[in-house]
Amino acid sequence: QHRTIRVWLKRDSGQYWPSIYHTMSSPCSAMAYHHDSRRIFVGQDNGAIMEFHVSEDFNKINFVKTYPAHQNRVSAIIFCLTSEWVISTGHDKCVSWMCTRSGSMLGRHYFTSWASCLQYDYETQHAFVGDYSGQITLLKLEQNTCSVITTLKGHEGSITSLWWDPVQRLLFSGASDHSIIMWDIGGRKGRTLLLQGHHDKVQAICYIQLTRQLVSCSADGGIAVWNMDISREEAPQWLESDSCQKCEQPFFWNIKQMWDTKTLGLRQHHCRKCGQAVCGKCSTKRSSYPIMGFEFQVRVCDSCFESIKDEDRTSLATFHEGKHNISHMSMDISRGLMVTCGSDRVVKIWDMTPVVGCSLATGFSSR
Repeated sequence: QHRTIRVWLKRDSGQYWPSIYHTMSSPCSAMAYHHDSRRIFVGQDNGAIMEFHVSEDFNKINFVKTYPAHQNRVSAIIFCLTSEWVISTGHDKCVSWMCTRSGSMLGRHYFTSWASCLQYDYETQHAFVGDYSGQITLLKLEQNTCSVITTLKGHEGSITSLWWDPVQRLLFSGASDHSIIMWDIGGRKGRTLLLQGHHDKVQAICYIQLTRQLVSCSADGGIAVWNMDISREEAPQWLESDSCQKCEQPFFWNIKQMWDTKTLGLRQHHCRKCGQAVCGKCSTKRSSYPIMGFEFQVRVCDSCFESIKDEDRTSLATFHEGKHNISHMSMDISRGLMVTCGSDRVVKIWDMTPVVGCSLATGFSSR
């Protein structure tokens, strides 16, 4: 936010020191770095994206061009080398894609809410855009136009992070409702898996395809590593009813049944395991149910509670403390390293090999 780009190099002492310290005209809000070409694209609060080229020794940075991408803060950037496109989302409620050769705008698509995060399939030119309304839009980008393929609705809060796995064709979304959803795009069955294990908004996610693990980070500093290599159950849709589906007592808006039975209406709840609408007396128990994504205790009806065995409560994720508000995360899967940066202005580098993967699957070994 104090308008600087820095490149940190590890010195012989083992400490990191900035080799480049470049000041921008406006606070920086998003960044994309292409390692092979050493090109950096930096989005700013004023809506512009600036491209730089870093020297081979990482001691110099050269300005290339400015792209007039948005009218407001840039929220996410992706660079595609094959098409020479830079694709971005912003708080002006749009996704834009521009030609990096000419610097000209190719196309824009507008949404009803701030566009907050972005993922892109390089092979098929499909873009996934999450917004502040909690909706994800799948777009097919063309040279000068685009078409809406579908919209995904499942979160109750704004979308804060997206991750696309082009191999299994899975989309993962994290949101301010503290939850993660896995969308099976390639399966064409509309299958969705809900994961709830954070106590604050999910700020960053990364799926490790080789080991079938999902790493997620939240605003309270929580880091979760989810085991996705098992058969999980899909959370049920919540059923609608005017009376408890267990004891048939009326809910408080069911005036007719309350009058007929001379009883007071009850509050409606839902069992997280079966989805039935139940009253408080028929859902007095709480239980975790990790196979459905519920890593901490949630409301279940009494009959579902009886059906859950002790082994069904075994956690399918490991939880770790980041010890700072994690606002961004990046994984180097080949080396098992993770970088987090937080609102405390601290950047941390993590050795993740003890908790993710093995030498056979990923080429790195625990140390």
